[in-house]
Amino acid sequence: MATTTKKTPTSIKKKAPVKRTAVTTPTPTSAVSTASAVDDAEEVPTLRKKELIDRVVLRSGIKKKDAKPTIEAMLSVLGEALSNGEELNLHPMGKMKVTRVIDKPNATVMVTKVRRRKLSAGGTVVKMDPIP
Repeated sequence: MATTTKKTPTSIKKKAPVKRTAVTTPTPTSAVSTASAVDDAEEVPTLRKKELIDRVVLRSGIKKKDAKPTIEAMLSVLGEALSNGEELNLHPMGKMKVTRVIDKPNATVMVTKVRRRKLSAGGTVVKMDPIP
C-alpha cells in the first residue's frame, strides 16, 4: 500500500509594505477640529525615528550622518526626563507634562498633556505678552 505525503510550500509570502502618509497640520481657520479629524481617519499617521531624521536633514541642510546621533541623543534625554516626571517646555513644540503613569507587564504607559500656543494665519507662533 503506497502512502502520499502532503507537501508544504517552501516559500514564505511577504506582506505588502504599509503605505505611510505625511502628517499635515490643520490650519487655525479649519472648520474641522483635530479631535474629529483623528476619529474619522482610518489610520492615524505615525512619525517614526527614521522619518524624523530625514525631515530634520531636509529642513536643516546638515548631513544625515551628523544629524542621526544628535537626534538619537536628544530622544534619549527627552525620554529620561519624562520618566523622571519632569515637565518639558520646548518651544515651538509646546509644554509637555506627564499626567498619569501606568505600569504594564511589557511597558510603562505615560499619559501626557501637551499645551501649544496657537499659530497665526501665516503658520508662525503668535507672540503673547506675559500674564502679570
